[in-house]
Amino acid sequence: MLDLKQIRENPQAVQAQLNRRSGDYDLEPILIRDRQQRELEATRSQLQARSNEIGKLIGQKMKAGSDPQGAAILVLKEEGNQIKTQLSELEPREKEYKAEIEGLLLNLPNLPRLSTPDGKNETENVEVRRWGDEYLPKNDNILPHWEIGEKLGILDFERSVKVARSRFVSLLGAGAALERALISFMLDCQTAAGYGEVLPPLLINSETLTGTGQLPKFAEESFRCQDDDLWLTPTAEVPLTNLYREEVLEASQLPIYHCAYTPCFRREAGSYGKDTRGLIRLHQFNKVELVKLVHPETSEAEHETLVRDAEAILQALKLPYRVLELCTGDLGFSAAKCYDLEVWLPSSGTYREISSCSNCWDFQARRASIRFKEAGKKGTQFVHTLNGSGLAVGRTMSAILENYQQPEGTIQIPDVLQPYLKREVLIPESG
Repeated sequence: MLDLKQIRENPQAVQAQLNRRSGDYDLEPILIRDRQQRELEATRSQLQARSNEIGKLIGQKMKAGSDPQGAAILVLKEEGNQIKTQLSELEPREKEYKAEIEGLLLNLPNLPRLSTPDGKNETENVEVRRWGDEYLPKNDNILPHWEIGEKLGILDFERSVKVARSRFVSLLGAGAALERALISFMLDCQTAAGYGEVLPPLLINSETLTGTGQLPKFAEESFRCQDDDLWLTPTAEVPLTNLYREEVLEASQLPIYHCAYTPCFRREAGSYGKDTRGLIRLHQFNKVELVKLVHPETSEAEHETLVRDAEAILQALKLPYRVLELCTGDLGFSAAKCYDLEVWLPSSGTYREISSCSNCWDFQARRASIRFKEAGKKGTQFVHTLNGSGLAVGRTMSAILENYQQPEGTIQIPDVLQPYLKREVLIPESG
C-alpha cells in the first residue's frame, strides 16, 4: 500500500511514478476523499471539544448552585444534545470515507524505484547477464519436455484431465521421484544459504492475501473455498510474509530469511491460449519460495543476494539461463524492482521465466502492518519485504528434460541430483 501522507503532500511526484507503469492510475479520487475526510474529522473534533466544554460548564453551574431545570442549564443541555446528534451523523460518514480511501489505496500498485528501467511491456526488459552457454545442449533434435516426458512414461496429462481438468498433470514413477528430488535439493541449498525452512498452511484467509497484494485486485487469479474465507495459496510468499502481520519486531531480529516448499494454485485467468501444453503454466505446481524481511538500509543489497541465491540452483544444475531486470511496464503489482531468471528451453529456442525476484520495499509491510523498532529510538518503521522463487520446480524439471535429453531418448540426470534420485539416467518406464 502506498503512503497516504506521501500522496497528500506530493501528489505530482507519486502520480509521475505511477505513470511509468502500464495501466491508468488516478490519484484524484483519493485526494478528494482525503480532503473530505479530514474536513469531517476537523468538524468532529471541534464538536467534540464543544461537547466536552458544555459538560464542564454544566458541572460548574450545578456546583455553584444553579437550578438543574433553570434556563441556563437547559440551554446548554439542548446545545449538547444537538452536538450529539451531529456527531452521530458525522462518525459513520467519516468511517465510510476512511474505508473508501483504503479501498482506493489497496488497488494502487507499488511505485517503481527510480533505478527501474522505463518500458511499456516485457519486450523492453533489460538483459543483465547470461550464464552457462558452455552447457547449451549439442543435440539438434530435442523433443519438447511434454513429449519426451510422455514417451518416458513419467508425465500424464490426458488422465489428469479426467481427474481434474486441463492444465493439471500427474507425475508417474521417476517423474514423481525427480520432482521430489528437486524439492529436496532446492531446500537443502537454500537452508545451507541461511534460510529457515517453513511448512506453512496451504489455505489462507483474505486478510493474508490482502497483506501481500493479491487482493482485492487479483481475486480472479486465485482459487477460493466457497464455504469459508479461505483460499488456496498462489505462492508461499503469501503465508511466509504474513506470519509477521501486525507485529512489531525488534531491529535485532532482522534480517529474517525463510524458504518454503509448497504446492501453488493459480487460475491463470489472463493466460487463455498460452502454454496450453507442458509444465510451464499449470493450475497446480510446486515451488520453493524465498522470503526476506529486512532493514530498509540493507534492502537493495539483500535483493542482489536473493537473486544470487536463486541463480545458485540453476548453476548447480548446469542449466543455461539469463537474468532480466523488468521494466516499469512489466513490473508486478507489489514490486518496486524485480529481476527475472529465465532458463533455456532448447525445443522452442527461447528462455522462459523460472524465478521472479522482487523487492517490494515497504509496500507489503504497510498493507500487512509489519514494523520494527530500533533500540534507543522512538517510534517504529516498516520492514522491507523481498521474495523470489528458488525455484519453480515444474519449470526446472522441464528444463532438465530438454537440456539433458540424449539422442537415444533418455535423460541424463544432473550430477547434483543423482544422490537424491539414486539413478544417473531416466529411461522409459515399463508398464
